[in-house]
Amino acid sequence: MAAIGSLVFCTDCGDLLPSSKGTEKNTLVCTCCGKENEDHPWKTVTTRTKPSDFPSLLRQKLSIVQAVDRHNIKTERVDANTDCAKCGRRGIRYSEVQQRGADEGSTIIYNCDCGEKWSINN
Repeated sequence: MAAIGSLVFCTDCGDLLPSSKGTEKNTLVCTCCGKENEDHPWKTVTTRTKPSDFPSLLRQKLSIVQAVDRHNIKTERVDANTDCAKCGRRGIRYSEVQQRGADEGSTIIYNCDCGEKWSINN
């Protein structure tokens, strides 16, 4: 058995052995060649890391948490060709959202200033 840090390798074929059980009487059997290697728990090394030990641009992008209130996002547009069924007003505000599967159409949600709301599935 050869140990490099916390990794233990078979002395015959060099394959990575299963992790140590922490006892001296335990044998580590190589899954490649079948050789039994004696376990040496005093060579077991425990390492602890934290995400900052391995900086990456992707992790930095993922760690930036942005709380977004739905009320503060301006996604509404005006449909000049739609009339409100309640008050007859033309030029109704609408939002387009994907509420169903990605392979299905979107949902158009209309909001009139009079308080009337309705939706249409595309």
